Amino acid sequence: MQALRLKSLDGPGALELVTVPAPSGGPSQVVVEVHAAGVGFPDLLMTRGQYQMRPDAPFIPGIEVAGVVRRAPEGSPLRPGDRVAANASLGGWAELAVASPFVTFPIPDGMSFAQATSMVNYQTAVFAFLERGGLKAGETVLIHGAAGGTGTAAIEVARGYGAKVIAVARGDDKLRTCRDLGAEHGVDASGDWLAEVKKITGDKGVDLVYDPVGGDRFLDSIRAMGPGGRLLIIGFAAGTIPEVKVNRLLLRNTSLIGAAWGEWIRHDPMMPQRCAKEIDRLFAAGKINPVVGATYPLAQGADALREIEERRAIGKIVLKVRG
Repeated sequence: MQALRLKSLDGPGALELVTVPAPSGGPSQVVVEVHAAGVGFPDLLMTRGQYQMRPDAPFIPGIEVAGVVRRAPEGSPLRPGDRVAANASLGGWAELAVASPFVTFPIPDGMSFAQATSMVNYQTAVFAFLERGGLKAGETVLIHGAAGGTGTAAIEVARGYGAKVIAVARGDDKLRTCRDLGAEHGVDASGDWLAEVKKITGDKGVDLVYDPVGGDRFLDSIRAMGPGGRLLIIGFAAGTIPEVKVNRLLLRNTSLIGAAWGEWIRHDPMMPQRCAKEIDRLFAAGKINPVVGATYPLAQGADALREIEERRAIGKIVLKVRG
C-alpha cells in the first residue's frame, strides 16, 4: 500500500511517499480502508519529536482517519463496509490503518469522509464542555484558535448546547468564518483581545474558556474569566506550556480543568461512544456541519502541515487518500 512516512525527526520536509506492507491488525483491532485523513497540530509536533507521544523515526504519522471498515473484531458492532471515522493513534496517512473499536465511530448519514476527519475535534469538544466543563445553556464561552479544526468544532458544539460564543482568531477571514458558524462576537488575536472581551461582557468576564493554544495568552485567559469561571486546557499550540500562580484562582474562585480526550479513554473506555451519540444527535439536528479547509493529495502532506505551521488553516485540513 502507499503511505506517507516520516524518515527522520526533521519536520514536514522529512516526509516521503513510500510503498509498505499493509497492516493486518490484531484480533481486537479494526482495519479501515482510509479515504481521507485529518491533519492537525499534534501531527506537526510529532514530525519534530515535540509531541507527548514520541515514536522513533521512521514512522507513518496520522491520527484522524475516515473511510470504510475492511475488517472488524468478532463481537464488535462494526461490520465490513461500514462508513467510519477513527482515531488511529499513528499510521493514518496511508491507504489502510488500524484502530481500536472503542475509538471507531459510524459516520452520520450525509457527512462526507473529509468532514468526518474532524470527529476527534468534535469528540474533544463534547468531552471538554459536557464531561469536564459542565457547560450550561446561556453561558458565555471564549474560544481560542477559533478558526482552525479544533476551534470550529468547539464553536459549533458550544452553540449546539445553547452557549454564547466569543471567538478569538487572527485576521478578518478567520473571524468571518467564526461568525458564520454562529459566534456572536469575533475578536482579533493580534490586538488587545482581553480588553475587547471585557468590553463585550461588560467587565463581568466569561463563564468558560476553551484553550487549545496556551502560551503567552494563558494568563490573560485567566483574567478573562468571571467569578466561578472555568478554563478548559485542551492543548498548547503556541508551543510553550504556561505556569500560573494559583492565588489568581483562589481570589476569584475560578478553576483550571484539564481536558485530555485521549488520556481519559484509559480511565473510561466508553466515553468516546457517549460522545459519538451526542455528535450524531447534534448533526441530525443541524447544529453542527464540520468545516473542511484546504484539501491535499496524500503525497503533499508536507504542504498540509506547513499550512498549519504558518497559521493559515481555516477549518479542518485534510489529506485525500482515495476517490
